[in-house]
Amino acid sequence: MLYIKNFSILGGDKRQIALMKSLVKDGIKIFAAGFDNIAIDEKIIKTNFDEAIKKSEYILLPLPATRDFLSLNAPFCDEKILLKYNFPKKLFDKKVFCGVSQNLRTLSPEWKKVDLIDYSSREEFTIRNSVPAAEGAVALAMQKYEGTIFSSKCLVAGFGKLGRALSHLLFGMGAKVTVSARKLKDLAWIESLNYKAILTKNIKHHSNFDIIFNTIPYMIFDAYTLAKSAKRSILIDLASAPGGVDFDAAKTLGIKAILALSLPGKCAPKTAGLIIKSTIYEIIEEINRRKKSETN
Repeated sequence: MLYIKNFSILGGDKRQIALMKSLVKDGIKIFAAGFDNIAIDEKIIKTNFDEAIKKSEYILLPLPATRDFLSLNAPFCDEKILLKYNFPKKLFDKKVFCGVSQNLRTLSPEWKKVDLIDYSSREEFTIRNSVPAAEGAVALAMQKYEGTIFSSKCLVAGFGKLGRALSHLLFGMGAKVTVSARKLKDLAWIESLNYKAILTKNIKHHSNFDIIFNTIPYMIFDAYTLAKSAKRSILIDLASAPGGVDFDAAKTLGIKAILALSLPGKCAPKTAGLIIKSTIYEIIEEINRRKKSETN
């Protein structure tokens, strides 16, 4: 049975607030820092960062932990929490759950000494998170596109977990779905699902899409590809940094291109928070099983 006495949450958005509420219902005492500008459950103990870190063995940082590679991602905090040098030293004896851990490890050598556990890199997390991300992408498209998703011509660039969930959702809504991939086996899967399949490198040879969704985290839509394929499209970039769209070129070409990151936190924070909780619980159970096997 999983037993956690308390947990400290440092910064984050509405996902972390939903997560805290759910943890409290599980009987876990929560210490929260970085939520000065928003009301949270009265059972959650608001405190400062130093006190929150001292109170718990388990520390949770947001997803991503930092957006500017300088300070903690804490949109509801008055104080800017710098992440270099002194901050990681406070975490040396803690188990620190975070999203996109590589962003932290590049900040200073001290972060390499912290026991960082990247919940966002877990396959079960990315699979579960693909559904609210896909729904958020479609909701955004419905806001920006003047037509209906039904009968619209949509391109999904990339057939990873998000690309699969998004393609399925669009197809179910009656869109005419084209999906790009690099691997022949993925193209075969795309065709078997009754979508049109194209090679990602050949996107520039296809056009007349109403909406393009990019899920590939490297430059796909450069100036040339934009000019050839996206001139009459709304382009929504869902890929993690560095993304896959040349936004300067899109602006020059008059293409409506939208960077849409952290959609689960914006569109479905409750579900996204529960996904984080489930993943963290599974990680802690694995840690406890490993400890038990080592002592036997």
